[in-house]
Amino acid sequence: MRSRWARRLAEVLLVVVIVGGIQAWRMRDLLPADERAAAPAFELVDLQGRPWSLEALAGRPAVLYFFAPWCGVCAASSPQLRWFDRWMGDEVQLVLVGLDWSNQAELDAYAARHELSMPVLAAGPQTSADYRIRGYPTYYVLDAKGRIAGRDFGFTTAPGLWLRTRGL
Repeated sequence: MRSRWARRLAEVLLVVVIVGGIQAWRMRDLLPADERAAAPAFELVDLQGRPWSLEALAGRPAVLYFFAPWCGVCAASSPQLRWFDRWMGDEVQLVLVGLDWSNQAELDAYAARHELSMPVLAAGPQTSADYRIRGYPTYYVLDAKGRIAGRDFGFTTAPGLWLRTRGL
């Protein structure tokens, strides 16, 4: 009986190590978070035509969530993003940054389909290069001074985002 539980525990630990290794490998090229370096500056426009910049986010923590409108994981994350945005209110600014889109209508349709009320910015290859985006979704957590305090890749939950923004 004990050997069966020990084997199960070893299997679970092996899966955790493999998944953690894959996640670390996928994040290897992202901007570093441990140095608290300034996030790359940007000047983008949201879907309503309003200008946004990194400086506009100063004064409170922010999450920059990079997505592509064709990304299934991004779509699956949308309910969690809506919940996080409602939950955090004015405490943390959640900003979605659309990349790898073909026209404005594609981003508009994505935002409408997923009932996104937070800012959705239209970005292009330069923003993708500046933030070293290699896959979707990728997100960066910024402190109130616009410095990178965290980063991750893949599906996330509202509680996961909340944990990543604590103490900023």
